[in-house]
Amino acid sequence: MNDTTSIHILLADDDKDDCLFFKDVIEELSFSVSLTIVQDGEQLMQHLVTVSTNLPYALFLDMNMPRKNGLKCLTEIKNHSTLKNLPVIVFSTSYDAEKAIQLYNTGAYYFICKPSDFEELKKVIHQAILLVKQNDEQASKEKFLINKLKTA
Repeated sequence: MNDTTSIHILLADDDKDDCLFFKDVIEELSFSVSLTIVQDGEQLMQHLVTVSTNLPYALFLDMNMPRKNGLKCLTEIKNHSTLKNLPVIVFSTSYDAEKAIQLYNTGAYYFICKPSDFEELKKVIHQAILLVKQNDEQASKEKFLINKLKTA
């Protein structure tokens, strides 16, 4: 990835504040990124099928969305012939080990717990994009969770 090449990221998240936070982070990254945002799982799947010949570089997928949740979307994506190779990074406010195993087994590349700190969010998004660029395949189970939740 060089500075002149723009990559396209798709964010599926129904929380408007989280979307603005994500957009602000993207604008501060050291490389050029174009961002498309969809608000729910139905809109996500319609968008992906529409652009299936020009898929985004990666999808950041929120788990808890209306109309169709993240797991249902991930399952549909990984079972769709033209969408199955799309790198999906699950992006959620909470971490559940059983759910993470299910997401991993369904084909998600990485899992990120949404940090509330701007600099931390910037770091994990940057790291996720670079990991997709370097590996272009699903992470090993040991590297699936990009950030650990900090406990008090």
